[in-house]
Amino acid sequence: MADGSLTSSALTTAYLRRIEAVNPRIHAVLRTDPTALRQAAASDARHRRGETRGPLDGIPVLLKDNVNTRDMPTTAGSLALAGAPPDADAALVTRLRDAGAVVLGKTNLSEWANFRAAKPTSGWSAVGGQTHNPYVLDRNPCGSSSGSAAALAASLAQVAIGTETDGSIVCPAGMNGVVGHKPSRGLVSQAGVVPISAEQDTAGPMARNVTDAALTLSVLSGGEAMGPGGSHDLMDRPAHPGDLRGRRIGLWRLPSLGPQVDAVMTRTAEKLRTAGAEVVEVTLPHQERLAELEYPTLLSEFHRDIDAYLATRQGPRNLAELIEFNRTHPAERTCFSGQELFEQALVAPPTTSREYRAARAELKSLSRRSIDETMAAHHLDAIASPTNPPAWTTDCARGDNDVIPSSTPAAVAGYPSLSVPAGFVGQLPVGVLLMAGDHQDARLLRLGAAVEHRLDAWRAPRYLPSVGPGM
Repeated sequence: MADGSLTSSALTTAYLRRIEAVNPRIHAVLRTDPTALRQAAASDARHRRGETRGPLDGIPVLLKDNVNTRDMPTTAGSLALAGAPPDADAALVTRLRDAGAVVLGKTNLSEWANFRAAKPTSGWSAVGGQTHNPYVLDRNPCGSSSGSAAALAASLAQVAIGTETDGSIVCPAGMNGVVGHKPSRGLVSQAGVVPISAEQDTAGPMARNVTDAALTLSVLSGGEAMGPGGSHDLMDRPAHPGDLRGRRIGLWRLPSLGPQVDAVMTRTAEKLRTAGAEVVEVTLPHQERLAELEYPTLLSEFHRDIDAYLATRQGPRNLAELIEFNRTHPAERTCFSGQELFEQALVAPPTTSREYRAARAELKSLSRRSIDETMAAHHLDAIASPTNPPAWTTDCARGDNDVIPSSTPAAVAGYPSLSVPAGFVGQLPVGVLLMAGDHQDARLLRLGAAVEHRLDAWRAPRYLPSVGPGM
């Protein structure tokens, strides 16, 4: 685009045509923006005048459908919000538009970001149906940024926006063979994003490579995340394996994800060592206690935060009305009927209670200690672990098979994490999750770009209808 050999109009047209051709197989994109080509034409005019607004000017971006857009519905996958669009864009959408990005459309997601039922099915919503994994179509895309990840895997966009409370950017990225970055909490404004918990939620970039994720994060954070020239360093100086020389990485294996995933981590460690990194085995403390405390605490926060959001929209005005809406609308129960988390949140201790405050304080302390103490004890630049198991078969009756502990420490601590493709188990992608200390996003992305380059693990999806148990 800089030298005029590609226009935003041509690129946007190509993605719109690909969405039309491929999306019916995977159901990743809910709707395209009818103004996308006008946005692209405006970018082309800026390029001709030499007035570009940065590297995202003219780049089509897909938004998860829990991010408010003033000119398109924002539903969180629920029919309860399928009426009038929000009154204003989310703050992050304003930043994307100001940077010249083309809002291409909205992606499907796990309804209410997977915070409705005790046994949900990731990638399903009443609005969008079931999103399929492009690698094997009967396998799950993981939640809740499932549509954003599947769309990137299928080359329906170069960049997408996801959101995460715990795992919902990085797991879909790993399971669909793309890159996902969960930023440090507070770097990206959550204003205008359907919430679960103000204590853990963050939007973040998903992309087809780490450099594009870094460039997008720089826009989403107003440049704060990368520092002066930080994202441009990644764009102007391509990563190479030598960037790993002397880096110390702690490998947290998580054998509960199975021997095939562990074998991918062993091969990953060998490749990083060959590139000059020092890889040491670590175990993060306090994980059982984090698992005990997290969901009860999120229930209290969800009740507070969803009530505040619903008050800004047409439809149910609070959680109690939302529960009643689901009871009276059968289409909300076509995959799974439960809304146990809603019902538990309705009676959870309020966030003003001593019980809640003590639990959140302990969560924050233990999660940060689990990362900080491990990194200090071993003098680490980052901690690496498997992002995901091989994608399970999608099954509405059974629900997800998704006990994946690797995302929790950084998610609860509010620290950054980054998933890059690491390899395959049969036909199914597995990611490596990198995490580091608070607001170390720039360093983590630079390290992640070098890891991505060294592993070189991406391969195109084949849209296989199914595979046997050997995958």
